[in-house]
Amino acid sequence: MPTRLSSDLPVQETPDENGAFPRLDDDQIDQFARYGTRRATQEDEVLYAEGDRNHDFFVIVSGLVQVLEHGEVVRVHGPGRFLGELGLLEGQPSFVTAVAAQPGEVVQLTADQLNELVRNDPVLGDLVLRAYLMRRAVLIGRGNGLQIIGSCFSPDTKRLLEFAARNRVPHRLVDTDRDVHAEEVLRRFGVTIDETPLVVVPGGGTLRNPSSRKLAQALGLHAHPPPRNLTDLLVVGAGPGGLAAVVYGAADGLDVVAVDSVAAGGQAGTTSRIENYLGFPAGISGPDLAERAVLQAEKFGVPVHVSVEAVEFSSRDGHYVVSFDDSSQVRTRSLVIATGARYRKLDLPRLADFESTDVYYAATIHEARACEASPVAIVGGGNSAGQAAVFLADRVPHVHLVVRGDDLNKDMSRYLVDRVTSHPRIEVLLRHEVVELLGGDKLDGVVVQDNRNRERRTLPVRGLFVFIGATPCTAWLSSLIAVDEDGFVLTGQHVATDDTWWQKGRRPFPLETNRPGVFAIGDVRSGSIKRVGSAVGEGAMVVRLVHDHLSFGARR
Repeated sequence: MPTRLSSDLPVQETPDENGAFPRLDDDQIDQFARYGTRRATQEDEVLYAEGDRNHDFFVIVSGLVQVLEHGEVVRVHGPGRFLGELGLLEGQPSFVTAVAAQPGEVVQLTADQLNELVRNDPVLGDLVLRAYLMRRAVLIGRGNGLQIIGSCFSPDTKRLLEFAARNRVPHRLVDTDRDVHAEEVLRRFGVTIDETPLVVVPGGGTLRNPSSRKLAQALGLHAHPPPRNLTDLLVVGAGPGGLAAVVYGAADGLDVVAVDSVAAGGQAGTTSRIENYLGFPAGISGPDLAERAVLQAEKFGVPVHVSVEAVEFSSRDGHYVVSFDDSSQVRTRSLVIATGARYRKLDLPRLADFESTDVYYAATIHEARACEASPVAIVGGGNSAGQAAVFLADRVPHVHLVVRGDDLNKDMSRYLVDRVTSHPRIEVLLRHEVVELLGGDKLDGVVVQDNRNRERRTLPVRGLFVFIGATPCTAWLSSLIAVDEDGFVLTGQHVATDDTWWQKGRRPFPLETNRPGVFAIGDVRSGSIKRVGSAVGEGAMVVRLVHDHLSFGARR
């Protein structure tokens, strides 16, 4: 039986945390009851346990319910509150156990009934979604969830931490080099230090140095092969543009399949705060924006398959076929290429020595934690670098922003320039570049050079963040899709002279490639504007063009 508070002790309900635990009124409880059933609960009854998947949703009508993590009571909820968190809507295992602390009554809905309510009742659906998003943020902020046990200097440990962070899975690191309890934890699971990293998943199961795909499968992240049957639209890449195409396509009734090689969100998913996206005056983090889009997609019945990487594109029997690295294939009538771009790396000796531990290509709360309140350096002069600088400067003692150019205004939004230059913990080094990395097993500093006089200076930093642009992810398209000299996909008027269009009897649509029915959006497209809003707009626009392509083909 899980550890719980004694029934002889007074039990206080956990205060609401920024809307994470709202209280329903009687009318709202009745509305939930229309989708589910009312029933009595007994003292010590386990409503759901840590590790349970697709457990039921509960609204507390009377009595108290205790929420436990690893056997310890962490929250107490009373009448009018509902249980669960984001994983319930996404098919993930529960990170906690819920136990009735005293006899009472609940309204109980299955996961399917809850999803039906979310789809049909916008008011209550929005209430649940907002609370669940906040609860997931609380879990992540506290470092609850699965445990990753390993050395902070291990490349595999860093890989697993990054995968969990990119997929917004609550987790914490038990560092075998620094945590005094790490050895005791390993003994408990019968694992030696040589067998780490070890992942302890909800429910107590363990995975020894799992692949990213195996971890995704254990966490219910839709890591199984995508459907093999013919689909209307395949979206490869789940950044903001790809997610917009998925949501608009599914909402329009298209049969949609969505895949991404790592996680939903793309480069935006690694951004700590986006402050110039319409409709969010206080700004929104990239992971939060991605999570909301994933929920919208699932609301329309389309999961995003992760850890599935496209490796080949071909044309067969009048349709297109995309092959993936798990040997699966998808046949589709139309294709949206939204694979974005991968971060460029610095051309430096010993970069590989530190890349697995102290060099970062994202700046979120997880990377900030890894730096342990040490000074950091950021390389880059665009918005991503500026956002990272402002975010990290509130969490580490000092930030050195290293910019090769001579003017921040050239590539950075004005509001960010103002924030960067006015922040007391940010030092901007214009006309500088990193020329050397220092340290043994870990990064101890970087050497920067002033390109005006060749003077060098050592910065005593423990983390290096790199935001110097990206290269398009188009290798899987082989030579069938036309690209520009830098590898970005050509569309619209740039492919209008291709002989294919004379045979097709029409000109290419604005986002269409040299292959009819194959479109490119977002960062992967040649000439695109590298902004989240632009990518989302292209994602919405491309769905209309897909409809036009499909209807044109039907008329021929």
